[in-house]
Amino acid sequence: MTIVATSAPASAPESSQSAISWGAILAGAAVAAATSLCLFVLGSGLGFAAVSPWSNAGIAAGTFAVSAAIWLVVVQWLASALGGYVTGRLRTRWVGVHTDEVFFRDTAHGFLAWCVSTLIAAVLLGSAVVGTVSSGVQATTAVLSGAAQGASQGAAQAAGNATDPTGYLVDTLFRSVADQLPPATPATNPGDVRSEAARIVATGIASGEMPDADKAYLAQLIAARTGIPAADAEKRVNDMLAQVEATKTKAKEAADAARKAATTTMLLGFVALLVGAFIAAVSAALGGKLRDEDVPSTT
Repeated sequence: MTIVATSAPASAPESSQSAISWGAILAGAAVAAATSLCLFVLGSGLGFAAVSPWSNAGIAAGTFAVSAAIWLVVVQWLASALGGYVTGRLRTRWVGVHTDEVFFRDTAHGFLAWCVSTLIAAVLLGSAVVGTVSSGVQATTAVLSGAAQGASQGAAQAAGNATDPTGYLVDTLFRSVADQLPPATPATNPGDVRSEAARIVATGIASGEMPDADKAYLAQLIAARTGIPAADAEKRVNDMLAQVEATKTKAKEAADAARKAATTTMLLGFVALLVGAFIAAVSAALGGKLRDEDVPSTT
């Protein structure tokens, strides 16, 4: 069997001009990043104008989150379109290159401009978001700390050792028999009764459920202190526990709503980034085509 060697066709000389116009890419990325920043500031202003710290005023949290996600999509699309178009119009004209190759290079330039602008925007917006979140967390922590400190001081003033973690266990050692609780008298120290009741309630909330024995004893403490019938005292205890459960349920619902809003925002943001990359590539191809068509013919 004879093997016939075939010579490879002579390749065309390599062009000294780079296929990548980094100047056009950086210019388009700067335009896209600046546009994103301007639109983000505009959206933040509109968002702050729409929300309100007062109840029944401003838009709901869920509506605000959806609106913010939609605005991020609009920002991404507009900035990507403008940045990609600028990249296509400013790139160097390639001479002697097939039109398909020119189209590919233009789309690649638009995609690279989108990548650079996205990184710039991520750094800028990330710093802004971190700063905003940090300020909010610090403010919230200060409020909660102040409230907790105030509550602790109030309990400490009412009963010197009310915050002792072993106080509840010690109280159980000295509980009176259920039907032998002392009647309410002017000599009774209200601080002792309140501190013991506070420890019972705090322990029930921490464990997630108050035992029946604690409920009965707490009701008898209330009846002995206030002089109301035992049935009314038990109703007060049950109402208080119902309020605690309602507060916990509202907190869980708020946390779940925030989770859903964050999920929606992240998913829409992901779609916006993908579409933004596509728009940047198409806009760069359009800009490059117009750039080549605008070259005057020499006669």
